[in-house]
Amino acid sequence: MCRYNETEDEVLIQRLRAGESMIADYLMEKYKGLVRKKARAMFLIGGDTDDLIQEGMIGLFKAVRDYQPDRETSFQSFANMCIDRQIYSAIKSSNRQKHQPLNTYISLSDREMEENLRDSCTEHDNPEAILIDRENVTALKKEMKKSLSSLENQVFQLYIAGNGYVEIAEILGKTPKAVDNALRRIRKKMKRCF
Repeated sequence: MCRYNETEDEVLIQRLRAGESMIADYLMEKYKGLVRKKARAMFLIGGDTDDLIQEGMIGLFKAVRDYQPDRETSFQSFANMCIDRQIYSAIKSSNRQKHQPLNTYISLSDREMEENLRDSCTEHDNPEAILIDRENVTALKKEMKKSLSSLENQVFQLYIAGNGYVEIAEILGKTPKAVDNALRRIRKKMKRCF
């Protein structure tokens, strides 16, 4: 798989279409970290990021399958859009009670949130509802920032950046149990804010 590192994604897609099936595995592995980061940026109240990672991987698969190199967008941009849309689509379509955590997501990634809101709009979305949603997310972020301690803010930022409990503990000089406790407090505070 290392032999693909030097080649641009767009060229790899053309080679994939020509029959080099191993390239699909390489691209899925290459962008798996991006999927995890996006899934972790969605804070699921009482939920698990595994569902969103799975949905993001489906979006990545669709990007690999559907990307057209002759278009004026890079594969990375196209993959970003496909991953975002798959995650948001899963959240929107999960109306049944057993998927309740997916119905109560909150995006906590500042830059990505704005891009995702813009990208996820369709002609059926109401501009007024989108504006209200943005205001609600902004208010929630302010409230959350006020209610989290300094340690909780640090843990939270490292967590949504994709670090695991052990990594966060090492970075902050804390025990994994202290990190776990901080994340539990963050979830409780988020439920109250929400």
